[in-house]
Amino acid sequence: MEREVVAELLARGEVDVLGRMPWSSNATLLVNLSLDGEEMQAIYKPQRGERPLWDFPTGTLCHRETAAFAVSRALGWDLVPETVLREGPFGLGMVQRFVEHDPDRHYFALVEERGEPLRRMAAFDIVVNNADRKGGHCLEAAEDGRILGIDHGLCFHAQWKLRTVIWDFGCEPLPDDVVADLTELAGELERGGLAAELDALLDRFERDALTARLRALLAVARFPEPDPDHHCYPWPMI
Repeated sequence: MEREVVAELLARGEVDVLGRMPWSSNATLLVNLSLDGEEMQAIYKPQRGERPLWDFPTGTLCHRETAAFAVSRALGWDLVPETVLREGPFGLGMVQRFVEHDPDRHYFALVEERGEPLRRMAAFDIVVNNADRKGGHCLEAAEDGRILGIDHGLCFHAQWKLRTVIWDFGCEPLPDDVVADLTELAGELERGGLAAELDALLDRFERDALTARLRALLAVARFPEPDPDHHCYPWPMI
């Protein structure tokens, strides 16, 4: 499906709820989007279905998911399925293109053969401060084999909270193309539409912390190792 059609369906398509996705801690609904004869399945996470957390402001997870897509798009990495913030049957929420995939092809099954995109995923998670990168949040799209990440509601906290299963690249230098793209992102955060887009989704402290993390990663230009004094792994890990 053409990107323009996907964007229109996500933004303006009629939302028909098909059912609830199992094993989700927050309300996560599979929906069908239809507009002008086109149809597509998507994931809808309404704000009112978000479970309150002690360390993230209530009602902000859908904003963070949308911000993660904005950063991925700005990097040109296409790591996050197309995502919008819009009204749905249960109010404001995140709507994201559904990705057909084999659930057995998660991070631990992919890491040895798909190192390049997973290195980008690791760098992305550092920048967005992903506090919940489980193995099952890394998908291999059935359509074209792309590696995609989902479930970015616990990102962009102002405090350092990186929790991830992607530690296999610790101490490796960042690839040159990753450094180039991150450097371009740093410039985008200081000007243009991305800055305004993130200002509408994150608070001032989270925006400042995003820039600080990016600058720090570029300064060392290496993937970090897990800190033994920090809770570095999500649970469950898949």
